[in-house]
Amino acid sequence: MSHPEQEDREQSQPNRPMRAVAFQLAQLGAHAAQRFADRISEIGLTPPEAGILRLIAATPGLSQRSLAAQLGVVPSRVVALIDPLDRKGLIERRRSPADRRNHELHLTPEAGQLLARLAAVALAHESDVTATLSDAEYEQLAGLLTRLATAHDLTPGVHPGYRTPTGP
Repeated sequence: MSHPEQEDREQSQPNRPMRAVAFQLAQLGAHAAQRFADRISEIGLTPPEAGILRLIAATPGLSQRSLAAQLGVVPSRVVALIDPLDRKGLIERRRSPADRRNHELHLTPEAGQLLARLAAVALAHESDVTATLSDAEYEQLAGLLTRLATAHDLTPGVHPGYRTPTGP
């Protein structure tokens, strides 16, 4: 059964040949995700850990409940996602002074150093994945991907794999 919005989109689409764009996006996404995972494993991180560290860095003192909401997961799932970071000494859970039932998440100094290394790895990865594009093509692709992600209500910077039991 289709949705009215989907039917409207299908009817408004020009009659264009099938080019397997969705498949190619999935294929390239899987390739890029695996290459990124390989690269960051060398600095001791997994993709979910890298994403969570970035979110905490952007909002120091973020509550576990707020992190769950941003990731689109149940709060109990956040515990399983942040425990490895706690064991590695990369985050600290602190009781919220405003509400002692809640924990705030903070990065340790070691995490700050690791994030600097992660940024360098991510930049190299981005450059490698898009090396065959001119600057203009890169900007055009980035704009088109942002437009598609927005149209599908995807949360910027949050991988949808967090919603699965094993992560991305």
